[in-house]
Amino acid sequence: MYDHYNLDEAAAYQIELAKQLKFSTVDKIHTIAGADISFNKNSSTMYAGIVILSYPEMILQAYALETFETNFPYEAGFLGFKEVPALLKVWDLIKIKPDIVVLDGNGILHPRRMGVASHFGILANQATIGCAKSLLHGKNHQPENTKYSSAEIKNNAGDMLGFALKTKINCESVYISAGHLITQDQTLEIMKKCIGNYRIPEPTRIAHHVVNDFRIGKLKAGFHEVAAPLTLF
Repeated sequence: MYDHYNLDEAAAYQIELAKQLKFSTVDKIHTIAGADISFNKNSSTMYAGIVILSYPEMILQAYALETFETNFPYEAGFLGFKEVPALLKVWDLIKIKPDIVVLDGNGILHPRRMGVASHFGILANQATIGCAKSLLHGKNHQPENTKYSSAEIKNNAGDMLGFALKTKINCESVYISAGHLITQDQTLEIMKKCIGNYRIPEPTRIAHHVVNDFRIGKLKAGFHEVAAPLTLF
């Protein structure tokens, strides 16, 4: 889908996509999804997965898995070009869409406001949140060392692009931002309710385990409903 793009063309495309960003409050939330990618080093095969959880209970209800071939490089700031085509292929397997999707990466907390969550959100026309493990862009004042504390992240112009969120004491924050069709304030409110016993919030934490099991052959491609709560993750 994007293999023919060079990085200059990709950056220009991100700037055009960012013009389509919209931010609004999601009225009712019953389900929330986590999306992630796994791959083998030096392989062109992407293993993509989306898990669907009840909200706010965080009980796994279903998951979808698929592979995708791409040679687009992993470059900081261009994650969407590597991962979004694979995730859209998985998205097509899901008949009843979740209310919100959380992606392992950034939303508008990005030099061109087009992290993987914003990129996916626009193409899928879906409310999305970015939840990144490291800070790609912006000035960060770390929150207090208490669970659920947060601090705003701004760019050099003073625009608020996201939050550092403390999910555990004595542990590095995660970095969250609105992707598309959701507000920054609601993003923070929702992600606080997704925190379990780990640093990574439940939607992307569970998605990470599911796609890794898919990559090593423990799970099969397709859409799968979960008949009973799984405790494996």
